Amino acid sequence: MNLKELTIKQAHELLEKREISSVELTREFLKNIKEKDGDIHAFLSVSENEALQAAKKVDERISKGESIEMLAGIPAAVKDNILIRGGKTTAASKILENYVAPYDATVIKKLKEEEAIFIGKTNMDEFAMGSSTENSGFGPTRNPVDFSRVPGGSSGGSAAAVKAGFCVYALGSDTGGSIRQPASFCGVVGFKPTYGAVSRHGLIAMASSLDQIGPITKTVEDAAIVFSAIRGGDELDSTSVHRDYDDFEKPLDIEELKIGVPREYFTHGLDPEIEKNIKTVISKLEKEGAKIKEISLPYSDFALATYYIIMPAEASANLSRYDGMKYGYSNPATSLMDVYLNTRKEGFGAEVRKRIMLGTYILSHGYYDAYYKKAMQVRTLIKQDFDRVFADFDCVV
Repeated sequence: MNLKELTIKQAHELLEKREISSVELTREFLKNIKEKDGDIHAFLSVSENEALQAAKKVDERISKGESIEMLAGIPAAVKDNILIRGGKTTAASKILENYVAPYDATVIKKLKEEEAIFIGKTNMDEFAMGSSTENSGFGPTRNPVDFSRVPGGSSGGSAAAVKAGFCVYALGSDTGGSIRQPASFCGVVGFKPTYGAVSRHGLIAMASSLDQIGPITKTVEDAAIVFSAIRGGDELDSTSVHRDYDDFEKPLDIEELKIGVPREYFTHGLDPEIEKNIKTVISKLEKEGAKIKEISLPYSDFALATYYIIMPAEASANLSRYDGMKYGYSNPATSLMDVYLNTRKEGFGAEVRKRIMLGTYILSHGYYDAYYKKAMQVRTLIKQDFDRVFADFDCVV
């Protein structure tokens, strides 16, 4: 039995039957990390002692005949911009190199209640700014499938960890593709929940109106299991939503699905091989009874430009807190202004500094209305496109 290839449900069933123990499972992943992560660099820190202690507690409960939650005793990796109390949380930045989290993120609290095992914190693009995990302050992550290629980003460490067999599943964060794209590059499943479906409390903010925590898993079923565990409203996050959800682990009735195919998504710039693969999937869905129809999302052309105004503007505001005074790295200069300037110059990498400068410019006097306000207006039009489509369709492919 290859323990590293187990899905969540498979691992859960084996634990309940006592065919494996949580300690045995955790040790297998820790061993694999020690042997292989030197080449991949998926992890920034590994919590061996804490993971084994938590696993032992789950095993003790199982030995007493107690029932366990679906995620109990199952090793998970966590992107290093999500706080776990008492452990380092760096966001892959030198400016937070020695920062120790004083509290748990809400998603971590929920997973702790399920008795999940946190095996370590994963590498990422610094402050989630990037698409390749090459912008980490602590060195890049390689794609486990091919070391000459990038794993995607910014949650590249989490995607690489799942693919390499370093954990059963992982958490990432997604602002503009940072879960979905690295999952695609590594050949695993990535899911960005709807904004507000999962609490952002304890997630180091990049762009607050776009950030969302979500799972990276081996299967769609596993993504549904993890999402079900971490979703829900939170009093500590006013943007989170309290609502009832359907059973996400229940199989869909394909014949009842109405699927829209946006004509704007199949245009210049789309790789022919990608287009062929997507159209093959659409054809399979149609053969299984789904109703497929071409739709239009006319404001799609403005989406990327809108994102690249909103994201750096919000990042600039969020990252202003790293000033060398409150916490994190500080350059002990002779004047307050030099403390600010030197700390940020030395603590932030090139990509982060670039986005801060761009965002500061966008928000500056005389440019706010021309750029940020206009982008927010266009964002509303883009959202209205989707609202209109989802009035008649279940999903968009």
